[in-house]
Amino acid sequence: MNIQEHITRLALRFARACESLTTRPLSLYGSAVLRIGYGLAFLAYLVREFPHREELWGPSAAWTPAMAHQYAQSMDWFGWIKSWYTLLATTSDLRFQVSYDLALLVCVALVLGLYTRLSSVLFMLVVTTFTARDAFLGDGGDNVLTLMSIYLVFLASGRCLSVDSRRRTKKRAPRTELGELRRRGVTLMHNAAVLVVGFQMCVIYGAAGLWKAQGHLWQDGSAMYYVLHIDWFQPWPGLSDLIAGNSIAICVIAYVTVFMQIGFPFVIFTKRMKYVVLVVLLGMHIGIAVLLGIPVFSLVMIVGDSVFLPDSAWRTAGERIRALVAARARRRAQAAATPEPRPARTIETVFDN
Repeated sequence: MNIQEHITRLALRFARACESLTTRPLSLYGSAVLRIGYGLAFLAYLVREFPHREELWGPSAAWTPAMAHQYAQSMDWFGWIKSWYTLLATTSDLRFQVSYDLALLVCVALVLGLYTRLSSVLFMLVVTTFTARDAFLGDGGDNVLTLMSIYLVFLASGRCLSVDSRRRTKKRAPRTELGELRRRGVTLMHNAAVLVVGFQMCVIYGAAGLWKAQGHLWQDGSAMYYVLHIDWFQPWPGLSDLIAGNSIAICVIAYVTVFMQIGFPFVIFTKRMKYVVLVVLLGMHIGIAVLLGIPVFSLVMIVGDSVFLPDSAWRTAGERIRALVAARARRRAQAAATPEPRPARTIETVFDN
């Protein structure tokens, strides 16, 4: 095969790849899981902090509205960004309460997939506004959630597992040239956003792993010992002391964490090994949530990892869940329809009656 044939084959592959980027949307179920997961995470956060909302973000917060406005004025931002970031920095109790209630409704709409494109834009506004109101309240997960809320705006996350998808199947618009052009444009924007989300997750894991590898505490495997003895990260002191007392376990956990994070960008795009990596990272994030008391960060990262699962995996999981539910319903129906056997009549029961 000569050079010209090689060039022709590469050009054909490139043309097919470009064609698929505008016709075949990637990770639709993963995008829906991102929408539902992040919406539920922030909704749970707002509901949990509802009794303390005044002290955290309201007019009586430690980071007062005047301090928030002063900080915004000192930053070299555009005017509309300053207004956006200081939207909650108000001295009016009524305005703050209305804003908080609207934020709850936006999260619910996003989870349900109701007017998904609009609700995703409003969700981005809600997340960035609450994060900017007091930057000292986050645990690291708020930074990732802020970025993901921006990416959600460009994802077609309402194509699956949403109210919009049910309405779309009932009402199908006729195919026109303008409609086809719009569909291809939306698909291209969605696929680009999926790639950006994947790249963002790779950067987070890779940078965290490389940063850990430079420290001598992670190199000798003793970093977890000191982390488990920090008072701020001890929701279960007895459990932390139990794990910290096993030197082999904490050394293995430290090395596995570093190798998984550094190798994540190189392994996650393989067909089979990525499932092993995702399972290990799932266990790692659950451990972080339980042992260190950082549930928001762990949940945000777990939801972000779901974008790497193909749609076929989500369909298979859904089919198996539906099959289990249907089998359980059939067993209940059969048990309800089958009459209970009557006890046999014996001489003793006859005389007793």
